Amino acid sequence: MYLLAVITYLGLLVVGSIWGSRKIRTGDDFLVAGRSLPARVLVFTLLSTWIGSGSLFGGAGLGYRVGFPALWQSAGAWVGIALIYWIAPRVRNIAQYTVPDILELRYGPAARVLGTVTTVIAYSTIAAYQFRGGGRLLELLAGVDPKTGALITAIFCVTYTSLAGMLSIAYLDVVNGSIMVIGVVLAVGFLVGDAGGLTVALSQLRPDQVSLFGSLSPQTALALFFPTMFLLLGEANMYQKFFSAKDARAAKMAVVGWIAGTVIVETLIDSIGVFGSQVIPGLGTEASEAIVISVALQALPTVVGIVLVCGASAIVVSTANSFLLTPATNLMRDVYQRFINPDVTGAQVLLYTRLMVVVLGVIGYVAGNFFPTILAMALWAYTMYGASITPALLAAFVWPRATRLGGVASIGMGIMTTLVWEIIGMARAVDGVAIYPFGFQTIYPALTLSIFTLISVSLVTSRVDS
Repeated sequence: MYLLAVITYLGLLVVGSIWGSRKIRTGDDFLVAGRSLPARVLVFTLLSTWIGSGSLFGGAGLGYRVGFPALWQSAGAWVGIALIYWIAPRVRNIAQYTVPDILELRYGPAARVLGTVTTVIAYSTIAAYQFRGGGRLLELLAGVDPKTGALITAIFCVTYTSLAGMLSIAYLDVVNGSIMVIGVVLAVGFLVGDAGGLTVALSQLRPDQVSLFGSLSPQTALALFFPTMFLLLGEANMYQKFFSAKDARAAKMAVVGWIAGTVIVETLIDSIGVFGSQVIPGLGTEASEAIVISVALQALPTVVGIVLVCGASAIVVSTANSFLLTPATNLMRDVYQRFINPDVTGAQVLLYTRLMVVVLGVIGYVAGNFFPTILAMALWAYTMYGASITPALLAAFVWPRATRLGGVASIGMGIMTTLVWEIIGMARAVDGVAIYPFGFQTIYPALTLSIFTLISVSLVTSRVDS
């Protein structure tokens, strides 16, 4: 019954994407929805994009293991969105297509290339763990081998994304976002009610599960907070959706609804993990990442469980779509059209972007096999993007003194430090857990060196053409 409900729901999404694809006439329609999205649609597509398998599996699993201190990871997004409120109108007024567009405007062609490389690496990884999350979902619902389930998810998401484009994705995300919110609200409401009310449910938790840091050290908590915050501040999907807004006012209004929705939904997802630890105790790290689905199948009434698993599938699909479309747009706009064939026609833009979605889907599926957990994949991708692109991108908006050399050097330093630190950490891993130099998670050296490089290089170089 659960599997049939998910198949039916996803089938309706495909029908919606095919119907919506009939409205796509130009590259602008496919890439930025013809710059026509109102605030109410932007709220749901931003929410559906951000809440993905990292929250559904990684965040809820961490909540299961450590309690409400898991919200340190979510809080990074909340702070990031709050800061975005002040630059959203400025982003929309630039009226570009991608983050590398902005980087080239400020720092030159080299920044565009480095920005594209970083986005493709990080976002292919994020798409990969959406596929992996879909595989876990199918394993629990139908006993499908997780790798086979991930392949099925990848094929579906690639097909859906290449058909839909931004115009269809944004409007279908209104449905996805609504199902997501309804599912987690009902699930937490039932868990709390079944325990005898919120006060009783909280009293059954361990003291560390309701403390500020719990079993996490402050350093570990901040290592969850900073990658999420800096990814969000430079998040290319978000900028592409702002470019899709009908005007600057719509972009700014959407941020208000987005932060409210994100706080509510991420807190509820983590709460399912926390209260689920009382209902289904004794799960290990890998099994705990599936706690939301386990609760839906084992602890909720059938109707509520069906809504929750449909919401889970919506979370996986909507996030995978955006994290396939954005790097495909980058490769099309920032490599092919910018450096190889500037005279490419609108029909070719549509065709080639769709082909790039397919290629990135294949890369993402393969990449999903190289990480021990979904949370590990999320933090690696967040760090790669947040430490490499975000400092230079924010400086483009708020620090006129930043120079071309400073921006390019900052992006390069973020990429190099993330790769080197992760390679060293994984080479010294014990039982799949990375052992980093000096005990510092990658975000600390990568972000510090990226910002230091941006400031120091900018201060010692002239602002020629900056």
